[in-house]
Amino acid sequence: MGIFEKFKIGLSKSSKNLSEGFKNLVINKKIDPKTLDNLEDFLIESDVGVVAAKELKQIFTDTKIDPKKDSINQVNLIVENYIKKLMLPLEKKIVIEDSIKPAVILIAGVNGVGKTTTIGKLGKIFSKDNKQIVFAAADTFRAAAIEQLEIWSEKIGAKIIKSETGSDPASVAFKAIEFSKKNNIDCLLIDTAGRLQNKKNLMDEFKKISKVLKKIDPNSPHETILILDATTGQSALNQVEEFQKITSISGLIMTKLDGTAKGGILLAIARKYNLPIIAIGLGEKEDDLELFNAENYAKALM
Repeated sequence: MGIFEKFKIGLSKSSKNLSEGFKNLVINKKIDPKTLDNLEDFLIESDVGVVAAKELKQIFTDTKIDPKKDSINQVNLIVENYIKKLMLPLEKKIVIEDSIKPAVILIAGVNGVGKTTTIGKLGKIFSKDNKQIVFAAADTFRAAAIEQLEIWSEKIGAKIIKSETGSDPASVAFKAIEFSKKNNIDCLLIDTAGRLQNKKNLMDEFKKISKVLKKIDPNSPHETILILDATTGQSALNQVEEFQKITSISGLIMTKLDGTAKGGILLAIARKYNLPIIAIGLGEKEDDLELFNAENYAKALM
C-alpha cells in the first residue's frame, strides 16, 4: 500500500464528515452570506478552529464560488490549497545525525494519548535506518508504561533502561544517557510522566530531567516532542498550551487520527501554534505511524 493510500484510509472518517457536510451546504444552494455563515459554523464544529474557519470563509467569499459549476469541487479545492499552504512549512523530519551520539529525544504528553506506543513506533522507524536505539522508561509511576517499553525493546532489539516503579525519573534519564554515550548509541528516546493535573510537579520533573541530561551533553535534549490524541478534539489545543508552559516543544505527533471524524483538529493546532509536525498515527498497527506530509494530509482530508 502506498503512503497516500494510508493517509486516505486513515483519514476516511474525517474526509467523509467534511465531504457530506459540504455537499449538504453548497449543492444546489445559492452561495449567499447565510450559506457562507453555515460553512464557517460547520468548519468550527469539525474542529478546524475559529481562525481557520474565518479565513476559509473569507477565501470562499473572495473566490465567488459559482453554484452553476461544480460548487463542491470548488469548495474542496479551496480548503485543500489552504491546508497545504499553511502546513507545508510545518513538515519536520527528524534526522539522526552520525555526529551526535546519542540524539536525545524527550517525549511528552498526557496519559492515554498513546505516548509509549508512539515511542516504540518511532524506535522502529529509526531502527529500520540501522540506528541503535535505547529506551528510557522515565514514566516511573506507571508500571504498564515500563512493561510496554520492554515489549517494544524486545520487538526492535533496543536496549531499555528502567528502575523500580515510583523511582526518580531523572535518575533513569541520567543512567540512560550515560549508557548511551558510553556505548555509542545513535538515539535515546525518553518516556516521561503525563500527570498534567499536577503541573508544578511535572514542570519540576522536566527541569530536573533536562538538567541531568545536560551534565552529559549540554545540547540535550535535542528534540522534545509532544504527543497528542486526535480523538480528544479541543482538549488537544489546551494540552499544547499547558505543555508549552512546562517545557520547550520542538515538534508534534498526533495519534489516533483514524479514530475520529474531526481530523481537522491538527489544522486548528497548526494555525494557532505554528509548531512543526513530525508524524501522525493512522492506525493501531506497528507501521501505522507515518511521517507527516502536508500534501497527502490535505488531499486525503478532502
